[in-house]
Amino acid sequence: MRTYAKPVAAVTGSLVLAAGLTACGGSTAASDEKIVTVYSADGLKGEAGDGWYDKVFADFEKETGIKVKYVEGGSGEMVQRALREKSNTQADVIVTLPPFIQQAGSKGLLQKYIPRGADQVGGGDKASDGTWTSVVNNYFGFIHNKKELPAAPTSWEELLDGRFKNKLQYSTPGVAGDGTAVLIKAMHDFGGQEPAMEYLKKLQANNVGPSSSTSKLAPKVDKGELLVANGDVQMNFAQSRSMPNLGIWFPARGAGRPTTFALPYAAGLVDRAPHAENGRKLLDFMLTEGAQREVSEVGGGFPARKDVKATDANAIELARLMEGVEVFEPDWADIDKNLKTYVDAWKSATGS
Repeated sequence: MRTYAKPVAAVTGSLVLAAGLTACGGSTAASDEKIVTVYSADGLKGEAGDGWYDKVFADFEKETGIKVKYVEGGSGEMVQRALREKSNTQADVIVTLPPFIQQAGSKGLLQKYIPRGADQVGGGDKASDGTWTSVVNNYFGFIHNKKELPAAPTSWEELLDGRFKNKLQYSTPGVAGDGTAVLIKAMHDFGGQEPAMEYLKKLQANNVGPSSSTSKLAPKVDKGELLVANGDVQMNFAQSRSMPNLGIWFPARGAGRPTTFALPYAAGLVDRAPHAENGRKLLDFMLTEGAQREVSEVGGGFPARKDVKATDANAIELARLMEGVEVFEPDWADIDKNLKTYVDAWKSATGS
């Protein structure tokens, strides 16, 4: 464990003509098209067109002439969509939170490509086989309504209080990356699967119900429809610019120290991508020093490159937010292997 100290055009049928696949994946018919299709978890695109993706995609198109076709959903949802399309690949780049990027790799949805600048990304934030690399670092967290609940809760146990009945919601494990993160953190904080499921069974009395998208919970918290929901630091910090009632916090077990874990946006080149070369160019672009310097200033996240030291006002505020929070490292190999078991246990415990 460690403590944080510092801080669109439609794809046409021509893509699947019998022209065959090139050695690097993708059809020769599609290779000259000025388009790249991105399947991504939500959080990096701004509601008002002011997110990191909005800036990076616009700059990328201006520099290369390549238009980005963007498809958004929960991390698990994006992987399942790519899996269904495996015989007729539509996506070129996929961006998800863990453990779904590992899942994409284990299901053969990714091809090896190491973007320029990936040598400056930490070893734990990229695949050892070169199939994915983090482009924005991030941490799991919760949000509360600062107007209705000025003092953030401090513990998991506090959320069992009756005042949170029908005022609490978290996104669906196995579908949303942040929802799956609820399971991962609970199993860590409570010391294993069984005690975590016992807690989540009790919490279900206050839970509004399932949500496939974590980003849709923040507006409900901001309006006071919910007092508490799950999220992640980057997404919620960015949303707070237009949702002033959002406050970010990290649950502890009992009187213990608040904990979290890294939940980066990780990107990989899709196997048999129809526009593979364009996908490579976009992955390179997202890891350029210029794009990485904008991660905090524009996107409210943490640069993936270690050599990019953000000093803007957002970076300073984010560092302050993380002070005193213990950051643990999940066993992603175990989670990838046993995710279905953990999600099934959650369904059984909560009746979902």
